[in-house]
Amino acid sequence: MKNTLLACVVAATIGAVASASASAPAHETTEQVIPAFRQAIPKIPGKSLISVVVDYAPGAASRSHLHAKSAFIYAYVVSGAIESRIDDGPVQVLHAGESFYEPPGARHVVSRNASESEPAKLLAVFVLDTGDTPLTTPTTSTESSENKP
Repeated sequence: MKNTLLACVVAATIGAVASASASAPAHETTEQVIPAFRQAIPKIPGKSLISVVVDYAPGAASRSHLHAKSAFIYAYVVSGAIESRIDDGPVQVLHAGESFYEPPGARHVVSRNASESEPAKLLAVFVLDTGDTPLTTPTTSTESSENKP
């Protein structure tokens, strides 16, 4: 049952990524976040799965941010290369086909397109408490992980 649910979620999300890709503008200075999927998880009361596509124009970046307090996030680089840093960890450059995760309460300090000339796309899949909002909250780079809202 779990594998079937996961396969359905992945298939629906990939379809949403394809349709979201068609509507993404080509040249922006910041990221564009496109909702792709939202569903309560059957047989896990109070939990939901949400996915978003994050399109980065060449050189574009997200502000330092936190996610909903209960959110466990799996991120998959769909195309291009993404530079990422979670909390005080190392800066990583991840290419198409690579992935990373963010545990609940983590601060995403760096999230940007690693290229100044090519676009990049990221699929972020959240497992979180149903109704835990907002999904993303900008922070300043000096906020510590312990002082998150």
